[in-house]
Parts: sequence; structure tokens; C-alpha cells
Amino acid sequence: MKVIPLVFLLLFIPLYSYNQGKYTISGYVSDENGEMLIGVNIYIPNTILGTVSNTYGFYSLTLPKGSYTLVYSYIGYEIHQIPLTLNSDVQQNIILKPESREIQEVLVTAQRKDRNIREINMGMVTLQAKTIKKIPNLMGETDIIKSIQLLPGVQTSVEGSSGFYVRGGNADQNLVLLDGATVYNPSHLFGFFSVFNGDAVKNVELFKGGIPAEYGGRLSSVLDVRMKEGNTQKIHGNAGIGLISSRLTVEGPVLKDRISFLVSARRTYSDLMLLFAKDTLAKESKFYFYDLNAKVNVKINENNRIFISGYFGRDVNAFGELFQMNYGNATGTLRWNHSYSGRVFSNLTLIYSDFDYEIGVPQGTFGFKWLSHIVDKGLKNDYTFYLNTNNTLQFGFQVIYHTIRPGVTEQMGETSFINSIDYPDVHSIESALFLGNEQKIGSRLSLQYGLRFSLFNNIGPATVYGYDRDHNVNDTLLYEEWDVFNTYGNLEPRLGIRYMLGDKSSLKAGYNRMAQYLHLASNSTATFPLDMWFSCSPNVKPQLADQVALGYFRNFLRNSIEVSVEVFYKKLKNSIDFKDHAQLVPNTFLEGELRIGTTESYGAEFMIRKESGKLNGWISYAYIHTRRHIPEINYGKEFPPPYDKPHNISVVIQYEISKRFDAAINWVYSSANPVTVPRAGYYYGGIWVPEYSERGGTRIPGTAYHRMDLSVNWNFMISRLKGNLNLSVYNVYNRHNAFAVYFRDKSLSYGERDDLTGSEVEVVKLYLFPIIPTLTFNINF
Repeated sequence: MKVIPLVFLLLFIPLYSYNQGKYTISGYVSDENGEMLIGVNIYIPNTILGTVSNTYGFYSLTLPKGSYTLVYSYIGYEIHQIPLTLNSDVQQNIILKPESREIQEVLVTAQRKDRNIREINMGMVTLQAKTIKKIPNLMGETDIIKSIQLLPGVQTSVEGSSGFYVRGGNADQNLVLLDGATVYNPSHLFGFFSVFNGDAVKNVELFKGGIPAEYGGRLSSVLDVRMKEGNTQKIHGNAGIGLISSRLTVEGPVLKDRISFLVSARRTYSDLMLLFAKDTLAKESKFYFYDLNAKVNVKINENNRIFISGYFGRDVNAFGELFQMNYGNATGTLRWNHSYSGRVFSNLTLIYSDFDYEIGVPQGTFGFKWLSHIVDKGLKNDYTFYLNTNNTLQFGFQVIYHTIRPGVTEQMGETSFINSIDYPDVHSIESALFLGNEQKIGSRLSLQYGLRFSLFNNIGPATVYGYDRDHNVNDTLLYEEWDVFNTYGNLEPRLGIRYMLGDKSSLKAGYNRMAQYLHLASNSTATFPLDMWFSCSPNVKPQLADQVALGYFRNFLRNSIEVSVEVFYKKLKNSIDFKDHAQLVPNTFLEGELRIGTTESYGAEFMIRKESGKLNGWISYAYIHTRRHIPEINYGKEFPPPYDKPHNISVVIQYEISKRFDAAINWVYSSANPVTVPRAGYYYGGIWVPEYSERGGTRIPGTAYHRMDLSVNWNFMISRLKGNLNLSVYNVYNRHNAFAVYFRDKSLSYGERDDLTGSEVEVVKLYLFPIIPTLTFNINF
């Protein structure tokens, strides 16, 4: 542990070139509504001097004394230039105006036409929520996660799922953040829709690689979603009515230029339709979800701002009095931004996150209620130090207190024979120190390097079980409240390199080490609300991932067409899987069901993208090969995880027909999932017993996934109201994609079976969604 300060000292203290005769210009960049703009390019023409605005629209640039022309550039806005005579520190806020001509929006934004070749991070993609709305989606619902699934290296498991898998990683290896708070279950309706309401979202960043040192806790990716701050100039709103839901968003100033608010709500109404059903059971059933986003932005002065944001969402499912299941997320963030002398920008953030679910039978012999949740309470303090034009330091710390309640079983009804059981809470503290630097070396070479030191402590009260080599309990240890009975620590270095080959192309390379201390217990390829989180312990070591990547980026036709090729290799240690027929929930001895090994993944991602003009979009192909090796599973042979799909193609095309009409079309293809199939079966005691092949040893012909979606928008204006009528068609050619497959004795399809000899197995494919047209009406006021 004593070597850590020395490592930080050697790696992260750049040459301090700031001296007298240099001054700083700093400030915020916003649009006309007061919304801060992220990623605005601020530069001096014909030089390499420049910077970009951060997540809160803040920028800082230190220059020698002199006269300059400073340019502010952002896609969709007029270029803004100011003459600058710098002989002292200057604070300059900038308001950018939308371009006078209408610009076709694209899904993946590029704030500067050559930003894709100049930025160091090659695994980062930035999305703006307003542009995602043009992408056709299931039942017309704008869906951020469905949109990122169209990007190379990002996969889905089954039809309609909001779970996603990045470069061979599992679904629980993605860190999903909303204004800095972890969202543990980012899906509604059993995974068919994401929890993010596009009307409340301002910006989305996805890191597949090149993950900065400020992020940690997951192995594969970071999805950082930021909510809008609220219009500081005037009251504004929008509303929409669709096939399954309606939504309403209102934002505006409480005190002009000083305090603003945003409130956004969404609710489905399938339960209201059931009220008109003739069947009594259907009338008493409820199936709906709702979201509520709220945010307040307070500008105290030029150097201090306060943000308070919250999200509350819930799914309610009840099949009369026969079965009930409810689950939901709640997050809260309190953030203080402060600027020190224009060169140091800080965030102090208090974070709260809660995911809970309950299932049960309200009454009867089997009446019960099962409750479970995970709660985070955290503090994060990070700083950005604009040291000079060549070095930008970022450093800080983070602490999260985790409380996991595995489950509480309550008896429901006097006639129920279900016993009440209360599984004890599991407590832990996850903390980290991080430091990184982005450094320019000449006009061609740029580096981004950092180090994160993460620490994980299990704390009491707790009951810890010991296991022998056969995974049977052989010891029990009890710990008192606040006893620290187990500790893990990991150094997580990060490195990114970019070398400009010329004005139109660059080479990039990167390395990441990530550590993960919380894991998800799941036997399903789809993200399901009843999957249970569990933490590291004396029996469960943290998972570790090392990833290296190399990329070539090239622009053509005045930077209007981007071509990129990335290759990667990822090695995961202490990979977690479960033994065959494992019991996950409820299970006091869950750790005895675990089996530990390694996972390797490698692949290549190709993309051609056009971002300007009436016709834009991209074509991408990704090849990803993933294999696990766990000595106690599959007879010690390596096997593919259930989400392994080697070949993935996405085609996204958007076309502006006129100012009133635009259209979009998507087509996706992915290989079939690997499945474990019974090679044969036999009857024993009148019960059919299957004999299985190797785990994941078969890809069933005809189960490759492909689908085409189409959407057309009619944009109109009535008086001062702007409106939009959207027609979306999901699964245009009615492809019956497999949601699940199961196996049965083929003879059962043709009659009863009386003999007890071997049998032939047949595959039965289940699918969910046929062709689904949807009409959605939206207005702005």
C-alpha cells in the first residue's frame, strides 16, 4: 500500500509549464434556452491550441499574452467567433444560436467534423436524445438502449430486450448512470423498454473502451446518461400520445437566468384498457409502468451552481388475485459545481440509488410475498485542472455504501402454509481514488493516461459461510455491526494514445484494467427484474478485466464520410458462472452454487458513417468471439456464454425528404445464440428425462436474428404549436425471431407415448413480435 503514493507521483505529475505571461479564458457555453452544451469545440484557427466544453458546458483555455480569434463550433449551431486580447484572466460565457437553415440530425453526434480522428478515446460514442427520436423502435417508444444496440460492439440477447452486452461482457458488467447515480435495472416491461424517457434526457455517452479513470466498478462499459437542466428563459413543454403510453414534459425558469426546473412524466395505459374487458379476471388485472423525472438547476453566481435531480419509475403487474409482481428504480443526485479561478473545476456530488422488487400470491394456500432490494448511498468529489494548453488533469475520490437485502418472505393469508423468512442484509463499502491526465505532445501525438485505486470492504453485521472443495458448507462465522471482515484492493491503470497520420486519418491504441465487486445472479439471457445482485466476499473474489484495443480512423470527402476499424482483445479473470440446475433465489448458500474461471473475448468492429446532408446514417459490422473456461463446468472444456453472437450487422439510414417529411430505416442481423440441447431422452417412471450435449454446443439453424424497421415523420406547425406525427413499423417483413426455444419428445406431437425406450427430440421456437405498426402524435408548446 505504501507504493501507491509513489506510483501516483511518477505517473501523473506532468511538466508544469505555466508561467507568468500566460492567462486563462474560461466560462460556460449554452444555447438560447440556457441549456449547457457538451463537447463544444473552442479553438484558435490554424493552430493546435484548443479545448472542449465539459459535461456542464464549462471550458478553460490558458494562452500566452496576446491577441487571438477564438472560435466556438458545435454541430447544428452557428459558428461563433470573438476577438480576444488576453492580458489578464477573462471569464467569457457564450450563447450559441441554432443555424438559420434546418440541419438534418444524425444519431451519433460529432461536434467537430474531424473530432472522430482527433479525440483520443476510440471506444466512446456520444448520443443526443433528440436525435434518437427519429430511429424506429418497438411500439413507437423512443429508446436510448435500443439505439445503442445498433452500434458496433454492442449486442442484445433476445428479441426486444433492453439488456445489452459490450465486447463479450455480461449484462451486469455495464455501469449505467443517470446523473451519476447507478441504475441497477434499466428496463421496463420485463426488458422490452428502457427506463430512460427521451424527453428528459440531454446527453448520452457510451464508453466501450478508453474508459477514463473516474469511472469504475464494472468490466465492460459505461453508459452515462445526463438529464436536461431546464429552460432558463421561458416555459416550454412537449407531450406525446402513442400506442401504449403518453408522456408530458414541462420545463422553465423559476427565476430567469438563475433557477430553472424540469418535470417529465410517462405512463402506459394497458391497465385502463382492461377495465373494458368482459372477463372478470382481466378486469382485475394490472399491467403498466410509469416514470417521473425531475430536476432543479440553481445558478448561485458565475462560479457556483447547484443541481438537484431525481428519477422514480415502477412496473406494476397483477394477474387478478392469482399473482403479483412490482419492481422499480429510484435515484437522487445533489451536485455542487464550483470553478476556482477559471482553471480548476470541481464537482461535489451526493448520490442515492434504490432498486427493489416484490412478487407474490396475495391469498390462498400458497399466499406469500417476496421482497428484495439494493440501495446505494454515495459521495463523489472530482476535479478538473486545466494545467496548460497541453495538459488537463482530472482527479478525485468516490465512496459508495451498498446495502443488499437478498430477500424477505412474508406469509399472506391465514390459510397459507408458506413460512415467513427474513434473509439478513449484506453491507459493503466501495471506494476509489483516481487521477488522470490528457496530454498533447506536439501536433500529432496525444496521450490520455490515468490510474484508479479501488477498495472494497465487507462490513458487519454478517453471517459468512465457509465451503469445502465440494462446495458444501463446513464453517459459519458471525460478525458484529461495522466489523470489517474482508478487504479487496486493485490498481486499475488506463492508457489511450492517438497519433495523427495527417489531416484526415489517425491511429489510436488503448489499454484498460477494470475491477468489479458487485455481480448479478441470473440464469437467463434476458435481463429480468428478479435477477439478484450479490457482492464480493471471502468466498467471491472481484472480477478483473484487461482490454487492449487498436484502431484506424479515416475521413473522406471533406470529413463528410467517416471510416473506422477497431480490433480488441479482452481477458476476464475470476469470471462467475453457475453450476447446472443452480438454485439462485431464494438461497442462503448462493455462493456454493458459483463456479469460477476465466473468459476471453476478441473481435473487430468496422463502421462507415455519413453525418451531414439530407441522406445520412451508417453501416457497421462486428465480429466478436467469446469463450469461457470454468474447470467445473462443461467437463473443463471452454464454452460460449449464452449471449455469444459472433456476427453482427447494423444498417441505419435517415433521409430528409423535405422540411415537413423525413424517413428512417434500420436493418439488423446477428448470429444465432448458442444453446445447450438434449441429444436424446428416455422415460423413467413415466417422466421424460433429457440427455444434454455440451453447454452452448449448438446454434439451431433458422434462429439467426434479423429485422427491418421503418419510420416516417410529418412535421407541422399550427399557429405557434409545433407538432410531429410519427408512423413506425417494427419488423416490417414479419420475421418470426426466436425469443426462446424448448425441446420435447417428438412423439408427443403425434399422440401419447407408452413405451419407456429412447426418443427423438424436436425443437419448438417461441416468438413474440410480428409486424407492429404504431402511430404517435407529439406536440411542443
